[in-house]
Amino acid sequence: MIAVEQFKLLRRPRTWISIALLCALPVAVAVFIAVTHLAPPPGEGAAFLSAVVQDGSLYPAAALALVLPVFLPVAVALVAGDSIAGEATAGTLRYLLIRPVGRTRLLVAKLVAVITYVLLAVVSVTLTSYLTGVFLFGSKPPEAVGRPGNFQAGIPTGGVQAGSSATSLSGAPLTLVQLLERIAGAVALITVSMLGVAAIALFLSTVTDSVLGAAFGALAVLVGSEVLVTLNAAASIQPYLPTRYWLAWIDFFRQPIFWRDIQRGFGIQLVYVAVFLAAAWANFSTKDVTA
Repeated sequence: MIAVEQFKLLRRPRTWISIALLCALPVAVAVFIAVTHLAPPPGEGAAFLSAVVQDGSLYPAAALALVLPVFLPVAVALVAGDSIAGEATAGTLRYLLIRPVGRTRLLVAKLVAVITYVLLAVVSVTLTSYLTGVFLFGSKPPEAVGRPGNFQAGIPTGGVQAGSSATSLSGAPLTLVQLLERIAGAVALITVSMLGVAAIALFLSTVTDSVLGAAFGALAVLVGSEVLVTLNAAASIQPYLPTRYWLAWIDFFRQPIFWRDIQRGFGIQLVYVAVFLAAAWANFSTKDVTA
């Protein structure tokens, strides 16, 4: 069953179209910067974008910052929201369950397909942006290129200053191996964060037969979380909101790495994944399927 769902995911044109669109945005931004030589000043635009002109190997971090706030969650929510609700809308869910396929097994197969999509999307953006950055801007030997920036709630306000190579946000130089390790850490945290989005959308997909209803419901949760994160009156619940630590991956690029928010980010997302997957299983295993 898992192999069938993987095959369905990989043969759907919308899977590759959505991933191509996710990769296209960072590529387009890189081309504009390379042609005009007008990178945003430090502290403005996406994280690391001001430094990529000097070192293209930093561009994967900037690309992830570009797609994370809106485009990647939307794509993940749509794919996860389609998991069960899409089958119900197409009238195939009942026939899937008539066969000797348990509901738990079907839900696990759908979950694995969603995880595959998340990994494909995040890794594709990372690889294409790395190749694009190195091709357009080159890669320099490790020398200090920045000064310590000021941070507030995980968002750079001082930025990375221009110079000759990759550096941590604390100003210390990073070797290529260190840079790749930190990019891998950022990819891991972003992937887990998107699995939190997927778990919410998958749960809603078991509640409604509308794909858009499930996807938009998950996005509504995220939008509400973003609003509350910026609201001082909601300070008491902010540490538990799903989007609170989405930008904690930036701390991988400090020297030394600041683990506090990174660990909290992993922890809160794993809680959301566990809670909403359990709710999805409980609801789907007892649901009266009529379509």
